Amino acid sequence: MPFEFKLPDIGEGVVEGEVVRWLVGEGDVLTEDQPMVEVMTDKATVEIPTPRAGKVTRIFFKVGDKVPVGATMIVLDGEAGGGPAAAPTKAAPAPAAVAAAAPAVPSSSSDVQATPAVRKLAREKNVDLSRVRGSGSGGRITAEDVERAAAPGPSPSIAADPADERIPFRGLRRRIAENMARSKHTAAHFTYVEEADVTELVLLRERTPGKLTYLPFVVKAVVAGLQKYPMLNAMLDEQAQEIVRRKRYHIGIAAATAEGLIVPVVRDAERKSIRQIAQEIDALGEKAKTGKLAPSDLGGSTFTITSLGLLGGVLATPILNYPEVAILGVHRIRKRPAVFEGQIAIRDLMNLSVSIDHRVVDGYEGAQFLAEVIRHLESPGLLALD
Repeated sequence: MPFEFKLPDIGEGVVEGEVVRWLVGEGDVLTEDQPMVEVMTDKATVEIPTPRAGKVTRIFFKVGDKVPVGATMIVLDGEAGGGPAAAPTKAAPAPAAVAAAAPAVPSSSSDVQATPAVRKLAREKNVDLSRVRGSGSGGRITAEDVERAAAPGPSPSIAADPADERIPFRGLRRRIAENMARSKHTAAHFTYVEEADVTELVLLRERTPGKLTYLPFVVKAVVAGLQKYPMLNAMLDEQAQEIVRRKRYHIGIAAATAEGLIVPVVRDAERKSIRQIAQEIDALGEKAKTGKLAPSDLGGSTFTITSLGLLGGVLATPILNYPEVAILGVHRIRKRPAVFEGQIAIRDLMNLSVSIDHRVVDGYEGAQFLAEVIRHLESPGLLALD
């Protein structure tokens, strides 16, 4: 009997996944638990194995397509000899059928967040709302989202040149773009910058056994700042018209990978020492390099730190990791002349920049928060190593 494999529920709150890579093709004979497909969600990229053996008779989605949870992705024939594939029991059209679908919005669009006017526009533009990622509050689909989804092919403003290389805009790169655009179009960004004299921190780190980076110290200083100014550890629930102040401190650490930027999370950082945080950051970094981050390692952060380490530059204006209301940019430590105790001296100085959602946090409170972070970095004895 043919077996329809449907995209399972692969994480709390996950409603769809994007096909990153097919590991099998039509006609392949699979063994039980053989990896079939890599699917990316908001939280992580996961490799999904086949729950049973069989011959692949049909694949319903191509790389780059978004698949709703519960939609049929692949059909297996239980007998290796194969045979005609049965039609899927759950409506999940093949990618080619999407463009040719009737103007009526399919039933799978009934669960999406969109106003009647947006749904009417989607019908007029022949856009399947179940395949549109909303940029509005809480994932709500806007008219602009529908217009973008309906836009044809390459932009006419880009002149064709045989020497050009066209790279498919999908996977993690597209997810980053969607999240960044949603953040910029939703939150009212402003950035505040201050200089810190971290000479004492540099000396402490040099005297500390083990290979500690500066990042665990920054995480601990950020937690101290958030505890004193909790409005920066919050989010805005626009649908409920409420500001939600988070009582736990899950600190996201922006990390660069070959595929793009990801944000592993150090959870409950307020309960951990600097050494424990360092060990967790190292473990998450190793998972990121080897592509072994689990959904539980990503998502759910309450505040994010972004740093380029030795390439940290002089100044940056980070984009919020929406729906968070603040993000800290950490810049390179440099030895520079400075006035210290009335004398010109060579000191270790660095810039810190905090971008904040001005809808939730006032500028003065943002500046107070950054001053508290700097106070702990300039006097690292305030931070507990163990």
